[in-house]
Amino acid sequence: MTLLTELKELLKNGIEVKQVGEKLKVEAIPGALKTEQTAFLKQQKENILRLFHSLTITSNRDYEFLSFAQQRLWLLDQLDGGSHQYNMPMALKLNGVLDEGAMQRAFTDIVARHESLRTCFVAADGGQPLQIITEKCGFDVPLTDLSELPKEVQQTQVEEAALAEAEATFDLSRDLMMRARLLKLSGREHVLLVTMHHIASDGWSMGILVNEFSRLYSAYVQGEESPLTPLAIQYADYAHWQREWLQSNKLDEQLAYWQDKLSGLPALHNLPLDKPRPSAQGFNGETYVSCIAQTELASLKKLCQAKEATLFMGLHAVFSVLMSRYSNEKDIVVGTPVANREQMEVADLIGFFVNTLVLRSDLSGEPVFLDVLAQSKQMLLDAYNHQQVPFEQVVERLQPERSLSHSPLFQVMLALQNNEQGNLSLPGISLSPLDSKQGGVSQFDLTLNVAEKPDGLTLRWVFNTALFERDTIARMATHFEVLLSALVQAPEQDVFSHALTTAQEQELLLNRWNDTAAEVPLECCLHELFAEQASHYPEKTALICDGSSLTYGELNRRANQLAHYLKAQGVKAETLVGICVERSVDMVVGILGILKAGGAYVPLEPSYPKARLAYMLSDTNVALVLTQQSVLKQLSEFDGQVICLDDEAVQAELISMSAQSLSVSGLTPAHLAYVIYTSGSTGQPKGVMVAHESVIAFAMNNRYVAVSEVEHVASLSSYAFDGFVFDLFFSLLNGKTV
Repeated sequence: MTLLTELKELLKNGIEVKQVGEKLKVEAIPGALKTEQTAFLKQQKENILRLFHSLTITSNRDYEFLSFAQQRLWLLDQLDGGSHQYNMPMALKLNGVLDEGAMQRAFTDIVARHESLRTCFVAADGGQPLQIITEKCGFDVPLTDLSELPKEVQQTQVEEAALAEAEATFDLSRDLMMRARLLKLSGREHVLLVTMHHIASDGWSMGILVNEFSRLYSAYVQGEESPLTPLAIQYADYAHWQREWLQSNKLDEQLAYWQDKLSGLPALHNLPLDKPRPSAQGFNGETYVSCIAQTELASLKKLCQAKEATLFMGLHAVFSVLMSRYSNEKDIVVGTPVANREQMEVADLIGFFVNTLVLRSDLSGEPVFLDVLAQSKQMLLDAYNHQQVPFEQVVERLQPERSLSHSPLFQVMLALQNNEQGNLSLPGISLSPLDSKQGGVSQFDLTLNVAEKPDGLTLRWVFNTALFERDTIARMATHFEVLLSALVQAPEQDVFSHALTTAQEQELLLNRWNDTAAEVPLECCLHELFAEQASHYPEKTALICDGSSLTYGELNRRANQLAHYLKAQGVKAETLVGICVERSVDMVVGILGILKAGGAYVPLEPSYPKARLAYMLSDTNVALVLTQQSVLKQLSEFDGQVICLDDEAVQAELISMSAQSLSVSGLTPAHLAYVIYTSGSTGQPKGVMVAHESVIAFAMNNRYVAVSEVEHVASLSSYAFDGFVFDLFFSLLNGKTV
C-alpha cells in the first residue's frame, strides 16, 4: 500500500491530514485515531510533508527527454531488437450486451487524455533517446467475429489471440503505447484484450486505466459527457521535473545513502538452481500460486502492530529469513517496487513512475525474529526516505560488475500489491479474467507478489524457467508458509532453529527415502557369488583390458588356481595380502584369488611414492605382496614375501594348481574383504576395513541401478579407490562385463 493510498484510507475513516507550514495537522472524529495510526503518522511525517509539495508545471513544453526509468527500458528494447518482456497484457471476458461505440469512444478519450499513451521514442543523432508526443488521434479497437465457430474452435482461437497479443512487440518509435482487440463469441459474449507497454505504464496505471474506462463507458452508454476532470500535468512534465530535481544537491545526498548501504553488495544470490545459469539472461517464466490463511495473516499482523511495523515489513522479514535458509548466506539482497507517486498531481497519471528499492538484510549471528523485524522496519523507513533516486542512478553510482546472465544489484524481488488495482464495473455486463494459457514472463530470477484478500494472502511466485523447476518453487512456497507460522509463534527464538520441512517431508526424509533395506544374498561371500555367475555364464566375457579378455569361466579358473597357490603360502581367513600391479587382467585375477583363499586384499597403487607404499605396508603389517616385474622396484624397501604374477616360474606353478574352488573353513560374509586407504589430504592416510557383506549390499542392490539395462561397465578409477570396488563387483556379481 502506498503512502497516498494510506492517507486516502485515513480520510475514509474520518482522519484528515493537513499541512500547516512545515508541520502536519491531524483532524479526526472522536475515537477514529488508533495507536497504530498515530505511530504511522509519526514514522512517515517527512514523507507526508514531501507528498504535499507540488510539482512545478513548466509552461515551456519543448523538453523532449525521457524519465530515467523510460530511458532504461528504451535501451533494453534497443538491445533486444524489440521484445515482449515489458508488455503488460490484460484479458477479460465480457458477458452482457456490449456497446461497442461507447467502448471505442472511452478508449479514444483515455488515449487523448494521457500523453504517455501517444508518445513515441526515437534516437537523436547522438544516440540520445527523445520523446515525441503525437497529436490527439483516434484509437482503433479491431473486432474479430468468432460467433459462427463451434465452442471448441472458439476456445482455441481465443487462446491463440490472447497469446499473440501478449507477445506482439511494440515499435516504440511509431506505435501507440496501448492497443486493444475485441473478440466476439456471441451477441452477449466478448473477450477484450488490452496490452500496454511498461515504458508508458505500471501497476498503478493499470488501475487508473480500469477506473477511467469504467467511468467513461458508463457515462457514454447513458448518453452523458465525460465525468473526468482535466489532468493538471502530463508525464512529460514529470520527466522534466525529475531531471531538474536530480540536478540539485538532493541527488547527491540520496545517492550517498544508497552507496553506503549497498557497498560490497554480493553480485549474485546463492539460491540453489535446478539448471545451470545461461550465459545470457532469458525472461521466460511461470507462476505458482499459494496462499496464507487468514488466521496466520492475523497473527503476523498482530505481531507487526505490536512492534509498530507494517505488514510489508513483516513479510520482508520472513522472506529474508527464507532466502537466507535456502542460500546459506547471511547477506540477503531483495528488490521491491514502490509506486513513486509522492506528488499529488501524478496520482491520476498513466505513466511509468514505479521505482525499485534495493533492500539489504544482515542475518549474521543468531538473530531472533524480533531482531529481523526491527531491522526490516528501520531499513524500509530509511529506504522510503531515499526513494526519489531512480534505480538507474543507483546502479550508475555503484558501478557493479555487469553480466549478461543476471540483473544488477539484485535478482530476487518481493512486492506487496496495493489496493489501487481499479474497479472495472460496466453497466449490464459481468466481467471475469480470461483463463488464458499464455506464456509467462519473469523479469528476475524469482519474484514473490503478495496480495491481501478477505480470506488471507495470495502469493504469486513468478520464477524464471531457465533456472527453476516448478516443483522447487512449490516446495519453497510451502516452506515460506511453515516458516512464517514458526517465526510468528516463537518470535524470540533463533530464526535458523526453526524447521522448514512439513510433516509429510519429514516422513519422506526420515522414513521413505531412508528405507534402504533390500533383499541381497548375505549368506555368501563375494568370491562365492562370483563363482555362481561363472557357473551360469562360463562363456560370457567377464573382463576386457587393453585388448585382452577373459570369460567368466577362464577368470574363475585362474582365480581358483591362485587361491590354492596362496593357501600354500600360508594365506587363510582375513590374512592381509598386498597387491601392487598395473591395470591389467592380473589385477582382477589377483583380487579374486586373494578373496578365494580367504584373505583380504590391500590395493597398493604403483604410482604412489615409495614412502607412502612403505607406510601402508607397515601399517597393515602385510607379509605377502602380489606384484608384477614392471613395478617391482616400488617395493624395494619391503622385506616381506613378494610374488610376481608374470614371473615364468610362478606362472608354471599356478598352472599346476587345481582349478576347483577352494573351501575356507569358517569364512563368512562378515569377514574382511579389503583394506583401502584414504587420500591423506587432511593428514596421514587411514586404512578403512570393509567386509564382504558391505560390498554385496551395494553391489547387488538393484533399487538404484536398473541391472537389466546394463551390460557393460567402464571402470576408470584406480583400484585403490572405492569407486573401483563398485565397478568391479557390480559387474561380476550381476553377470556383466567390466
